[in-house]
Amino acid sequence: MEKKKKIIWKRILFVWFCNIVFQVLLSLPVDSARSIQQINTRLNSSPPLKLQLQDQHALLDNGLLKVTLSTPGGMITGIGYKGIHNLLETGQKESGRGYWDIVWSRPGKTGAIFEPIEGTSFKVIAQDEDKIELSFRKTYYPSLDLNATALPLNIDKRFIMLRGQSGFYSYAIFERLQGWPELNIEEARIAFKLQQEVFDYMAVSDTIQRMMPTSYDRQQGHTLDYKEAVLLTNPTDSRFKGEVDDKYQYSKDNKDNHLHGWVGSQSQVGFWAIIPSNEFRCGGPLKQELTSHVGPTTLAMFYSRHYAGDTLTGLEFKEGEAWKKVLGPVFIYINSDSGSEEPHAALWIDAKKQMEIERKNWPYDFPVSDDFPHADQRGSVKGRLLINDRYINRNLFPAKSAYVGLAPPGDEGTWQLEAKGYQFWTQTNKDGYFIIKGVREGTYNLFGWVPGILGDYKYQVEIDIRPGSEFSLGNLVFVPPRNGPTLWEIGIPDRTAAEFYIPDPAPGLENHLYNNHTDKWRQYGLWNRYTDLYPKEDLVYNVGVSDYAKDWFFAHVNRRIEEKTYVPTTWQISFDLRNVIPGKNYTFRLALASANYARLQIRVNKPNSRQPHFSTGGIGRDNAIARHGIHGIYWPFFFSIPGNMLVQGKNIFYLKQAKGGTSFNGIMYDYLRLEGPA
Repeated sequence: MEKKKKIIWKRILFVWFCNIVFQVLLSLPVDSARSIQQINTRLNSSPPLKLQLQDQHALLDNGLLKVTLSTPGGMITGIGYKGIHNLLETGQKESGRGYWDIVWSRPGKTGAIFEPIEGTSFKVIAQDEDKIELSFRKTYYPSLDLNATALPLNIDKRFIMLRGQSGFYSYAIFERLQGWPELNIEEARIAFKLQQEVFDYMAVSDTIQRMMPTSYDRQQGHTLDYKEAVLLTNPTDSRFKGEVDDKYQYSKDNKDNHLHGWVGSQSQVGFWAIIPSNEFRCGGPLKQELTSHVGPTTLAMFYSRHYAGDTLTGLEFKEGEAWKKVLGPVFIYINSDSGSEEPHAALWIDAKKQMEIERKNWPYDFPVSDDFPHADQRGSVKGRLLINDRYINRNLFPAKSAYVGLAPPGDEGTWQLEAKGYQFWTQTNKDGYFIIKGVREGTYNLFGWVPGILGDYKYQVEIDIRPGSEFSLGNLVFVPPRNGPTLWEIGIPDRTAAEFYIPDPAPGLENHLYNNHTDKWRQYGLWNRYTDLYPKEDLVYNVGVSDYAKDWFFAHVNRRIEEKTYVPTTWQISFDLRNVIPGKNYTFRLALASANYARLQIRVNKPNSRQPHFSTGGIGRDNAIARHGIHGIYWPFFFSIPGNMLVQGKNIFYLKQAKGGTSFNGIMYDYLRLEGPA
C-alpha cells in the first residue's frame, strides 16, 4: 500500500512539474520557446553524425543534410537537402561547384594567377557522434619549386559538421615559413555555384533582395563599359528586359556584411553564407566586399582589393617573410519553409536569427586547431571615448556611436590598409563607452573615428593582449583636427558621399531594385550623368545659398565630350568673407571618401595661376565610382591659406580634378571645411 502511494505521488509531482514548464514556455516570447525547442530537438532527437570515406570522396551526414567533399582536394562537390540531391550546380565540374580559391603572383616571376585551392593530403581531425572535422592540406616544398612558379604558401582547409546543425562550417589556415620567396595575394574567398533550377531569389539585406535574372540572361545581353555590367536585352523573364545587372551593385561594407544568400521560390529552400566575425577580414569595418550575385553565386570573401586597389598593400610578402593567419570559420546555413505564404521573407528572417546565434557564439569552441583560440584564450579591452573640440562644445562630450577597434600597430588610419593581422571593432554607446571582447593574443593599437566628427583617433600606447587579460583604459580623449572656428562647411564627415546629390540613372540603364531606394547610388552609369547635368559649364556651389544635397554632385568626375573622350572638370566654391585678417592663416580641410587615378588641384581666387595653391598629387585606385560604391579609401587633407590671399567680400576656391582620360578617374568628397584663424 505504501509503495502504491509513493507511485501516485510521483505521478502527481511529475504532472505538476510538466504543467509549470508548459506555463513558462507559454509565457516566453515565441523566439525563446522556439530556441528551447530547437536545442531540445538538436540534443535529443538529432541522429548521430556519419562519415563515409569513399575512394575519392568523403560524405558527411547529420540527418539534416549531406555534404560531399572530394579527397584529397577538399572541393565541395555536393550538398543534399530535403530530397534535393544537390543544391550545387551539377552542370559545373566537381571542382567548380563549391571551393576555396586564391589570386596570387610572385613579383618578377608570374602574373596574377587564379587558383582553386586543392588539397594534396587528407586527414580526419575529429570524429564522434556530435562533431566531425576534416583537413585538406596543400603544402609548399621549396626544393620542388625549381621553376619558381608554385604558390609559396601552406594552406590547411578545414570543414566541420555538428550534430543537429542545418549547415556546416569552413575555415583555413594560411602559413608562410621563413626563407620562402616573395608573394603577393590579391584575393582569397570561398565560392558556391548554386543550382539554377532551384534558386531564383537573392537576399543581401532587408532592403536589397529580389527575384533575379539568370546567367543565361547575361550571356544574351549587351556588355556595357566593363564586363561585369550587362544590359539584359533578351531575358527569359520579360520583367528583366532593359535592366542592368552588375555584381558590384550588391557589395556591402564589412560591418554590415554578415549574411547573404539565395532562396528557391518553388523548393522554398534557402542557402546562406553567414560570416559571424570580421576579425579575419582586411581593411576594417568600412572595407567593401562582394556578396551574392547572378549565377546564382554566393561568396564568403576574406581578402580582395575591391574598393581599395593597390593602395591596400596588405598581403604583399617580402622574401623570407613568415606569416600565419586563420580565415574563418564561416557558416553555410541551409533552411526551408513549406508552410509560409511568403517563403522568401520567412527564410530571410530565420537566416537572420541564425546569424545572431552564430555571432553570439563567437569565438567558437569547437574548431580543433591550436591556431584558433577559444574564448578563454582571448582578452578584452574597455573604456570611454570623449571628444575635445571647443568650437563644438566648451566641455568634453561623449563620442556617440563611434567606431573603436584594435588593429596591428601603425599610424592613424592605417587600419584601413591592413590585412596581415587581425582586427576587432565595436561601436560606442550614446555615452561613449565601449568594450571589445574576444581579442586574440597579440600587440595592437586602439583606433577610432566618430560619425559627424572629422579625423582619426589613435591611442598612443600599444596594448599587449594575453589570454584572459582585461584592459580597462578609462576615459580617452579624442582631439579632432582643427585650427580655428568653422566659417563654412559642405557635407557631413561620415566617410561617405551619400549625403550629396545622387542623380537618377539614364533611362534604359536602371536596376529596378534601386528605383526610389535609399541606396540609389548603386545604379549603373551615374558618372555620365554629370555631363548630362553640366554639359558646358561646371558645378558652382554658393555657400549660404546652395544645398549640398541638391547642388553638390556626389562624384567629381570628368566631362564626356565624345563617346570615349573625357576631359578634366573644375568646380567652384563661392563664398563671402568679412573682416579678413591679412596677417593670419586660414585653414581649408577636406576629406575624400574615394579616389581613383585622381589629382585634385585647388586654387584660391586665381583660376589661371600656373601652379595650384594645393595639390593632392596622384592618388587612389579604389575604382569605387565604377563599382557603385559610395566610398572607397578615406583620404584626409588640409592646407593653410595666408589671409592676404583672401579678400573682403566674394572669394572663390577652384577645385580641379586634373586627371582626364576616362569616365572613372575622379574623387568623391566626404567633407569640406574652411576654418578661420584661431
